[in-house]
Amino acid sequence: MGERIVVLGGGIVGLSCAFELQTRGHEVIVLELKRCGGQASGAAAGMLAPYSENAEGPDDFFRLCLQSLRLYPEWQKTIREISKLPFAYENSGSLYVAFHEADLLAMQGRILWQREFGASAQLLDRGELLRREPQLSKEIIAALHIPEESHVYTPHYMLALEQACRLAGVTIQEDLERLDVMDWRNGVNIRTKDNRTFIGDKMIVCVGAWAQEMENSFGIHIPVYPIRGQICAYESNGKPIRHMIFGSQGYLVSKDNGTLVCGASEDVAGFDVTTTDRGIERLRYWNKKIVPHLDGQTPIHRWAGLRPATQDGLPLMGPLQHAKHVILAVGHYRNGILLSPVTAKIVADLVENKPGTAAHIEAFKPDRFN
Repeated sequence: MGERIVVLGGGIVGLSCAFELQTRGHEVIVLELKRCGGQASGAAAGMLAPYSENAEGPDDFFRLCLQSLRLYPEWQKTIREISKLPFAYENSGSLYVAFHEADLLAMQGRILWQREFGASAQLLDRGELLRREPQLSKEIIAALHIPEESHVYTPHYMLALEQACRLAGVTIQEDLERLDVMDWRNGVNIRTKDNRTFIGDKMIVCVGAWAQEMENSFGIHIPVYPIRGQICAYESNGKPIRHMIFGSQGYLVSKDNGTLVCGASEDVAGFDVTTTDRGIERLRYWNKKIVPHLDGQTPIHRWAGLRPATQDGLPLMGPLQHAKHVILAVGHYRNGILLSPVTAKIVADLVENKPGTAAHIEAFKPDRFN
């Protein structure tokens, strides 16, 4: 018989954990301060690109991201089938562009180690690159092509995931405003602002950029900080770019709603999610270098989300040392969408005391900063 699990946070990670646990036979309730997917999850560009976003080498974090990428085909298929809601999942591949000869040596090195981990990576010269993506700048001399990388349209994906959770039997409580952890040592007891109480056997903490507020509750250091990521979007005007485009200053990705999404300008602004002219102008300057016809165009939409960054850049995943029934899954920074399937399976394996996907998470221990 399954356990009663209380999940704090209704973002991509919280809902993914809830869905996995519920479909394994547990009784799951999600407690969300505002609306599900209303913070960083709903604002994300939805790129599933571990090779492009981990350029340094195959460390533990890259391996985790790659594991999650490989889970995505079956994961998104299940979400789609249960929710009965459509969302775009595009195996577009990616291009990481280079403007200078000095960049090519580093790209050759990336090709060598990324091929060892399943990438069909190859270097495209200017001619081949422009044949595949004629809208790109002729100043780009080459690009690293990785066919295995994908992206989802996050707003629709979040709606489908939430619906899949509800149809699977997850109870979701939203607009709670405040959650107080009344007890976590001898079970789970959470009280809301309106004095409702939720009891559980185990608790999963998935509160994103707000994780540091849990330090006093659990008595451990939780160095998770909000990093504002500003993004803008242009009308594609019937000229979609087929691949995700990465570079040293950001990314561009076409979405099935007819927009070209460009990001991300990052800064430290606390919990402020307003955009700034300075942040968006930095994006516009870089965008026109990659796609010249964007010069002079005004973005039709601009927004920002709070990315939960940790002190060492790695997520906090696993049980508290002094309370194994409390499991943290926070600090995913830029990779919450990508890491949602593998995080869900790790958390569910920890709840059930199975080795499974949780066998190699020593680097992400939540109390490593104490």
